[in-house]
Amino acid sequence: MIAILDYEMGNLRSVSKSLEAVGGQCQITRDPAVVATAEKLVVPGVGAFRDCMGALKKFELLEPIRDFIASGRPYLGICLGMQILMETSEEGGSHEGLGIFPGKVVRFDPALKLKVPHMGWNDIEAKTKNKIFQGLPEKSFVYFVHSYYIAPKKKGLTAATTHYGVEFTSVLAKDNVYAVQFHPEKSQQVGLKLLQNFVELK
Repeated sequence: MIAILDYEMGNLRSVSKSLEAVGGQCQITRDPAVVATAEKLVVPGVGAFRDCMGALKKFELLEPIRDFIASGRPYLGICLGMQILMETSEEGGSHEGLGIFPGKVVRFDPALKLKVPHMGWNDIEAKTKNKIFQGLPEKSFVYFVHSYYIAPKKKGLTAATTHYGVEFTSVLAKDNVYAVQFHPEKSQQVGLKLLQNFVELK
């Protein structure tokens, strides 16, 4: 069973339907006991980093997420579910994340004069061979909606990058942890294939 974390900040139904469409058995939950027994965990999210961490704390889900990742079972973070893996975020001040990986969440530099949020279709370019990319071309187009992105301190965490004024990490992969800045549930066949690869992870 795949637990989809409900902390009142995600496209839960869209994510659930997309996972089910590629063979996943899902349960939307905020029960720590369900998270503890799930085979896989998906943490989606739309909104502000501080609000996300506040909601996870309110529902007593911070430690269950850390414990799940430490257990070695597959984790997939989508958008905010990716960003919270970092140590800190500069969104709306300085706020602590889960600290799973060294790095921070930063805003697109205003000096680049980009349209922010970065919204719409853009490509991801694979930098590593990874199970999450199985059956996908080296470059794929996916759908983004975000104003901030992760800046990991270790290059080995970056599985794919995207260029939008600056090259940023759009897919993170390390051991059992996978995370994407884009929305696979909105990315048509590419997104479904990536989700299918996650569903089929052993």
